[in-house]
Amino acid sequence: MATHRRNRIVMKFLHAADLHLDSPLEGLENYEGAPVDLIRSASRRALENLVQLAIQERVDFVVIAGDLYNGDWRDFNTGLFFVRQMNKLCDAGIRHYLIAGNHDAASVMTRKLRLPVNPDGFSVMLSSDHPETRRLEDLGVAIHGRSFAHQAETKNMVPDYPSPVSTWFNIGMLHTSLSGTEDHDTYAPCTFVDLRSKGYDYWALGHIHKRSLLPADGSPLVAPPALYSGNIQGRHIRECGPRGCLLVTVDSRQQVEVAFRALDVFRWEVCQVSCENATSLDEILARFGQALRRLMEQQEGRPLGLRVRLEGATAVHQEVTSHRVAVTAEIRSMATTLSDGKVWIEKVKIGTCSRQQGLGPSQHAGPLGELERYLEEIPNSPEALASLVSELKDLAKKLPGEMMQAPEGLLLDNPAWVRELIQDLRPMLFDRFQQ
Repeated sequence: MATHRRNRIVMKFLHAADLHLDSPLEGLENYEGAPVDLIRSASRRALENLVQLAIQERVDFVVIAGDLYNGDWRDFNTGLFFVRQMNKLCDAGIRHYLIAGNHDAASVMTRKLRLPVNPDGFSVMLSSDHPETRRLEDLGVAIHGRSFAHQAETKNMVPDYPSPVSTWFNIGMLHTSLSGTEDHDTYAPCTFVDLRSKGYDYWALGHIHKRSLLPADGSPLVAPPALYSGNIQGRHIRECGPRGCLLVTVDSRQQVEVAFRALDVFRWEVCQVSCENATSLDEILARFGQALRRLMEQQEGRPLGLRVRLEGATAVHQEVTSHRVAVTAEIRSMATTLSDGKVWIEKVKIGTCSRQQGLGPSQHAGPLGELERYLEEIPNSPEALASLVSELKDLAKKLPGEMMQAPEGLLLDNPAWVRELIQDLRPMLFDRFQQ
């Protein structure tokens, strides 16, 4: 399918990862007005969009870098749906290559499910016993990768990957957290230096759900580009913004261009509303309406799950905090009206403060002042935050499972979540002390 086009593009492929097909969303029914059916089916619709995009773009092949499913799924319909979508690629003559991630390795049913065979006769899933290479002779492309054999792959897999095929375009597929992040467990640890040392032309990475380029310093594409495509569908409020895959084009000089393509059908966003110097609740609601309209313009008609954050020093802080339920109801009503029902308010978080609180350093003396300074320090000190999280991990082990697994569960072992919790609670806490 590869052709020499006027712009010298000789090959196109899609890089996707972290489908998490039929990912369970425990406790979603507990949220008022949640579009449960839409959210539960979103990962399937996003996968359909991936297949449709591959066919429309007439790509030469598709690579999916792990976590096709979501742990130990018990309904074979999940796997059968995936197989049907892969068969559509086969029918269109589009080869596809998969590796199993940590969630796939955790599933017994994943190992039992018979996957399609590529048009070239080879399995679509790369081996979990050792790194494997798929050679696409017509394109001069070599795809190297290895599936997870176990859920917790703690070894650096990169050194065992094969050497690049000389003069060919070499792609490495890897499900990895690199050196670890706040939001993901450390699996198949490695560094960007490890990836670069293999001499490949492109690394298709999975496991990190946020789209990113390595090294993540904002510099232009480096050689080789090593990219996380992110997941194809956000599953909860901690996975905000557009989600999809990467369309990669390669020219006759093996120069790479990468473009993001959105696949998600339901999007999550956080709406920050500045209440700074607002003199009435009506003014705050008007500011929310303006912020909501701006967000809606960016979604291309997609329904939206929205968390609203009211922030800033305002003269009506006491009114807002004293009438939380009424304020939340007003915001929900406005969102429904302005969006014609396409926006669902997941939660309203109130982080306003009085003008006195917003003027500068701690306004309190004694133990209360010490507490305020401590709560100010933690979010800005990685060491203090890590120490607090370490202490909270012991508490997390003693809490009921449902408190940790719900969409808005207690992520006491997650530094980013704890930092946000402190920032949310601080104004509320000192408001209570002043009453």
